[in-house]
Order: sequence, then structure tokens, then C-alpha cells
Amino acid sequence: MGHILARDICVDFPIFTNSSRSMKNIVLRATTGGRIARNAANASCVRSLDHLSFEVRAGERIGLTGHNGSGKTTLLRTLCGVYAPTAGRLLVTGRVVSLLDINLGMDPDGTGYENIMMRGIVMGLTPRQVAARVDDIAGFTDLGEYLSMPIRTYSSGMQMRLAFAVSTSVDADVLLMDEWLSVGDAEFQEKAAQRLSAMLDRTPILVIATHSTELVSKTCTRVIQLEHGRILSDTTVDKPGVLPQ
Repeated sequence: MGHILARDICVDFPIFTNSSRSMKNIVLRATTGGRIARNAANASCVRSLDHLSFEVRAGERIGLTGHNGSGKTTLLRTLCGVYAPTAGRLLVTGRVVSLLDINLGMDPDGTGYENIMMRGIVMGLTPRQVAARVDDIAGFTDLGEYLSMPIRTYSSGMQMRLAFAVSTSVDADVLLMDEWLSVGDAEFQEKAAQRLSAMLDRTPILVIATHSTELVSKTCTRVIQLEHGRILSDTTVDKPGVLPQ
């Protein structure tokens, strides 16, 4: 069963240049992103997440909102283990499935079938578990004989179909998304939306970064609004179509 506990977590990115021009650019970027701070070694750094504390229990759907650079994607990447907190404590329980980069682990010179195996292993499945899902994944893609060909011969839409099919074949305890995935033509998008909704229905926890008020009102039970790496508000969604103030 999924569970997330964060206590005063920080994520710092060190600044390795002392040039005034570079420092000026960093400060300007920080006006819409992280803050200039000092780390434990007293070196300059950009603090992208600044003492965040929250808890997420099974059954909750969290919408992360805020302007570009507020820390939404950094938080998602921290939850899935791409970044490690530089301070504080983070505990994420259960299988975490990230849909932040569904092409991760795909080899352009590998066939569709080979990439199903590689992407599945990247997502934490064993070869036997991937093999048990191959027929379902292959059938969903509608790629037929193309699955025996290198994916460098695919169109971008075909590659996205394959990546999406593999990524949504894994059962998760915690599902992380950066906006709602929409892939392929109109017909495939409808099929993809149904598959993604089915995945969400069986997933205890969803954390999704979004700018969409409609998506929040339809999908989320709670909204965490970030600003400059800090939590500005943490509220419950109680009125369809209306973001909490």
C-alpha cells in the first residue's frame, strides 16, 4: 500500500562558477524558480525545494500546482528517486511508477519487443513479469509486425504508442505524472485515456503536476500549491470545477 512522508526536505543544486555574469543569470532565474542559498559546506547553491513537509496516504490524489519553476517537477523527480533530498527526511512506501519520461530505457536500435523488455526492466519488473505482459502490450499498440523491427524505423507517434503501452502496464502503489498523458491520433488518444484511467483506478496514490483547473477538479482530492520551492497552500478539493483558494 502506498504512503509518502516528507519532513523538512530540501533539494539544493550547487553553483560551481564564480563568474559575475553566471551568478547574475542564476539570480535572475531564481526569481521564477529556486532561491539562492548556502548548503552545509557554506557553498552557494540554488534551493529548488525548501523545507517541504507533507504526508500522502492511500486513496489520495494530489495535484501539484504553481508557476513554472515553482518546484513541481523537482518534487516529482525527488519522489521517484532521481534527486535525493539534501536535507530532511523522505519516506516513500510501495512501488513507484513514474510517467515523467516514458521513453526512458528505450533503444532506437532495438526492436519493439526488445524495447518492451528493456523499458519494463527499467520500471522495476523482472524479465518474467515483463514476458507475462508482452501480449497485452503488443495488442494495445496495434503495431503488429513493426514490433519485430528497430524502433528507429518508427514514426514519433508509433514510438510514443509503444512507450505508453509499456509504461501503463505496470501496477503502481504511487503514480507520478507531469500533466495528463495524451499520445497518438484521436482514436488512439481515446483508447489511451481509458487505459490511463483504469491504471489510476487501481493505484492507491496519484501525484500529478498540472496547470489545469479542470484536471484538478475532476481528478484530485487535494491540491498542494508551490511557490519558489515552498508550500504556499495545502487544501482539499471539495467543489467540482473550482480550485481551492
